[in-house]
Amino acid sequence: MSSSVPSGIEPHRVRRVLTGPAEDGRQLWRAVGEAVLAGALVLLIYKGESEIDNRLKGGVAALGLVGIALVVVRRRFPVVSAVGLAVLMGVVPSVALLTAVAAYTVSRQRETPRRRAGLLLVAAASAMVTCAVSAPLLGPGDWSFGLALGAVLAVTTVVVPGLVGTATGQQDRLLRALRERAAAAEEARRMADSESRMRERSRIAAEMHDLVGHRLSLVSLHAGGLEMALSKQAPELRDEAAVVRRATRDAMQELREVLGVLGPLDRDTGTDALTDATGTRADIEALVEESRGVGIPVEFSWQGADLHARPARVRRAVHRLVRESLTNVHRYAAGAQVTVTISHTDERVAVQVRNGVPPTPPAATTGLGSGRGLTGLRERVALLGGGLEAVATPGGGFVVAADIPADPGAGAETAQAESYENEPAVADGPGSGLSTLHRCLTGAVTGLLGLAGVGVMMLFGLLLVVDAYGPGYRQPEKPRVGMAREQVERNVAGDDVTVRAAAAGREPPRPAAATDCMYPWGAGAAKGGRLEIVRFCFRSDTLIAIDRFTVPMVTEPPRGSRTHG
Repeated sequence: MSSSVPSGIEPHRVRRVLTGPAEDGRQLWRAVGEAVLAGALVLLIYKGESEIDNRLKGGVAALGLVGIALVVVRRRFPVVSAVGLAVLMGVVPSVALLTAVAAYTVSRQRETPRRRAGLLLVAAASAMVTCAVSAPLLGPGDWSFGLALGAVLAVTTVVVPGLVGTATGQQDRLLRALRERAAAAEEARRMADSESRMRERSRIAAEMHDLVGHRLSLVSLHAGGLEMALSKQAPELRDEAAVVRRATRDAMQELREVLGVLGPLDRDTGTDALTDATGTRADIEALVEESRGVGIPVEFSWQGADLHARPARVRRAVHRLVRESLTNVHRYAAGAQVTVTISHTDERVAVQVRNGVPPTPPAATTGLGSGRGLTGLRERVALLGGGLEAVATPGGGFVVAADIPADPGAGAETAQAESYENEPAVADGPGSGLSTLHRCLTGAVTGLLGLAGVGVMMLFGLLLVVDAYGPGYRQPEKPRVGMAREQVERNVAGDDVTVRAAAAGREPPRPAAATDCMYPWGAGAAKGGRLEIVRFCFRSDTLIAIDRFTVPMVTEPPRGSRTHG
């Protein structure tokens, strides 16, 4: 029977098992690499001396595969992975480093402190309990030895990696929050700049409407009067006057449509009211006199002809530049020496407003400016095809300098505005491929060094436990010729009377120089009905010979049976 489940579901499920909650993309190759590395770590520890692993024999491979599977899915199932590996570590110490990896990952992912601490405590307690229960069954010692061993493993592979993972996770979350805050601040700045540009465009649209619209209104009015006058005096010319009036009306409508691109037609009022004299020398001198009237020492210099013959948008830009600059001086540098210089040539109009250091710092209530006035000025100058620079001077003052074409071309507004609008934004992406590779390599090297550190801590902890519980828990040292009797007795079982009796009459001749021999129990193995005996012969408490021989095993007949001679 065919299944109704689409074929694309299985890879999706596998991808979800191998990835964390916030991860995207296929992570199969990463999982394969982690499985290979985990297998290498388990094999490396297993090849070391481990009495528990030796007693498990074939079970180590199956339990090791379970540990590898748990460490691969630790991102998707953190609780099962951490607790499962901690329990498994109590039985198979070979997966200790895998437990450290799981504890680090889980602590790094968990954001809630209580859940993170509870999970680490449960994992550590599980490791200790499992070690205490399995130690008597697997032979390394009693339950107290297993509990001490579990405590060392829990601290070195659960608690310490958990604390490191907690610190790393907090650092990651802090950096992410800072990046989000920086992105939000950048977006707010761009929005504010965009609003300032739109406001300045609205002012420009209003100025153009006031100048051109006013004159078109006059043309339309006079054309209407001419049409009425010609209807009586020269009827044949009345149609011509009507054409002029209709053309003027259409021009007004088209003007409004064009100005709608720049923004709403908001009119300036008060001191910002637009007149034919705006931007001329007389207008700028009036602005300078206003500043002098409030106590600002202003020097004014005009070079070149007046701006009467220049386009109205150029004169309005000059007026705005001088007025905004002087306003900033009033606000932030009251009392500072100010120099206003305007240079007019056949091709360019240069405006510069420079102020020195104010005699007294500005009052605290003035605060810092938003910078929107300069943004609007820059937009206005850019629309005319010019450039504006506003920087602090080395002496502590400030200078605003603009260079404007005396007769801007028809395409200057569009080209400059588009280049200004489309300036590159700061991207908050992962960076280039090279930097990503560098981060991956750095993370891999740091992880390997961390695992090495955990292994060293675990080794020292195990040595301390074995030292604390005495020789019975140490890995026995293989006897060798030349070893002192005390060392041999420490590493093998003591002399056994039963073994000595079984060897009597069946052992090979002793070395001629031997003064004493020892027959420990359990040194050999039984094979084919014969018992292997190991004999250690000494001369003056120094081992001089190790002999192995076999003797027949004697079994006691069952009770109630009779033997016949």
